[in-house]
Amino acid sequence: MKCPDFFIVGAPKCGTTALFRYLNQHPEIYLPEAKELHFFGSDLDIRRDRPNKSQYLSLFANVKDEKRVGEASVWYLYSNKAAAEIREFYPSAAIIIMLRNPVEMLYSLHSQFLYNGNENISDFRSALDAENDRKRGLRIPESVIHVAGLFYRETVKYSEQVERYFRVFGRENVHVIIYDDFARDTAAVYRKTCDFLGVSNNFTPDVRVINPNKKVRSTVLRRFLTKPPSWSRKVGSLFVPRHLRDSLRKTLSQFNMQYIPRAPMEAELRRELAREFIPEIKKLSALLDNDLSRWCRL
Repeated sequence: MKCPDFFIVGAPKCGTTALFRYLNQHPEIYLPEAKELHFFGSDLDIRRDRPNKSQYLSLFANVKDEKRVGEASVWYLYSNKAAAEIREFYPSAAIIIMLRNPVEMLYSLHSQFLYNGNENISDFRSALDAENDRKRGLRIPESVIHVAGLFYRETVKYSEQVERYFRVFGRENVHVIIYDDFARDTAAVYRKTCDFLGVSNNFTPDVRVINPNKKVRSTVLRRFLTKPPSWSRKVGSLFVPRHLRDSLRKTLSQFNMQYIPRAPMEAELRRELAREFIPEIKKLSALLDNDLSRWCRL
């Protein structure tokens, strides 16, 4: 039975969903329909069901003669343990990392967290200011999925995260994609990624906007769908077949979702964050031998 031999490990809100969907179209690549499996990263406090080993491997039961098999879970990059755990599972694994200007990434991540219930502070500056309290276990939303994701500044310590994967797998087995390049010339980045994976670079995927900014219509409905009360679970399991429950949940989730562009970030906050991240961006530029100083422009 085949198992994954390449991993898109993050970072969140850096184009990983789009790349996942585009690679999934390639005839020489197998990816499961599900993303964000987070089988690895035992140090990640993700408060939802995570697959055990047999469940994880079953997701790859339909692999046929594809050359490469992969999966994508964006918090593997953040995890201190995922890299070593992946290497123990598949020592010669190929690693794909996507990175984005940390200011833009954090603003997008905050919006995503508001949508999925991981965040309950709607003002971005206030959410950033709450980090220290949250590290002490205070002001954590009841609907939280991933507590450490609320430590926003920790999520963009890219240099130490990337260096960890370089150290564990070797630079030659780690392919780093800068979101700016991916957005500007998706086809070129896709071809280079295919080359890295050793599959044909002649295939052209159907490229469209993936994972745009979302907002829920009702937080009450979202809470009911993500953490239904015990009585509804009991009634549903007794009287409603599993496939109908899943179909209804999917329909209600789609109804509760609306695509709304984010308002621009407050200009002064953007300047403050750009200054704050200058040392990190300098370290990352040196590590990647890629001048990312444009991310520091005020």
